[in-house]
Amino acid sequence: MRPREDLASKDDERLLQVRLACPDITRACDLARTFHDLVTHRRGHMLKDWIRQAEQDAPAPVRGFAGFLRHDLDAVTADLTLEWSSGVVEGNVNRVKTIKRSMYNRASFRLLRIRILTRP
Repeated sequence: MRPREDLASKDDERLLQVRLACPDITRACDLARTFHDLVTHRRGHMLKDWIRQAEQDAPAPVRGFAGFLRHDLDAVTADLTLEWSSGVVEGNVNRVKTIKRSMYNRASFRLLRIRILTRP
């Protein structure tokens, strides 16, 4: 998945040989590079076209992945389009769960609340 210009000449030749030997690998590689571009450059508006291409003539694992994306298309499109992130919220949820586990379920909700609010 490295950019072709970053590959060593022998690796580039080997990749070309593999792509020529197996059309399924060629198609899967092309679709993977296109999907990587969608994710990297936040091109959610192109996701439906990518799914359509993958479902038509891709190897079975890629078709399955495309079908999985189609089930939750609105959420995936939003994620590939918007710059919002729930990382901060997930980090806080993880912190609360860690504190709760460290108390071994021996404390009440009141004590848990105090530990969370007084901890930096």
